[in-house]
Amino acid sequence: MSKYLAKIIANDHEGLQVISACVSGSKTKVDNIKYLASSKVFLVSIERIKIESDQKNKKINSICRFDFVDKVKSKNIDQTNKEEILNLIGIDYLKNKDDYEINLIFDNNSHIVLTTETIEVRLEDQNEIR
Repeated sequence: MSKYLAKIIANDHEGLQVISACVSGSKTKVDNIKYLASSKVFLVSIERIKIESDQKNKKINSICRFDFVDKVKSKNIDQTNKEEILNLIGIDYLKNKDDYEINLIFDNNSHIVLTTETIEVRLEDQNEIR
């Protein structure tokens, strides 16, 4: 059994698609979503199935980190309900003049839009869930 923990770095459309595929179907709590405005970092701690390995039923805790984030907007997410579970469907983006709008799409028509000058996303596995 390997203890290989993935680290995927994306700075273009293709890389973002790879990360989106890896996080699709993952879960997070509202409390596990943080925006550190002073350092322009947006973090989401997720529980996901490790689809990129041959062990399809392995669950793993991962951190998805977005850098150079200037603005964050959320829709249909109750930020006062810290225990609410959000199911992440995928990540997409739009180019808007000089900025990118990275869209984290959740079920129940909720989403978070990150306004950023560049695509700089990291998906880092933390530990396996037993």
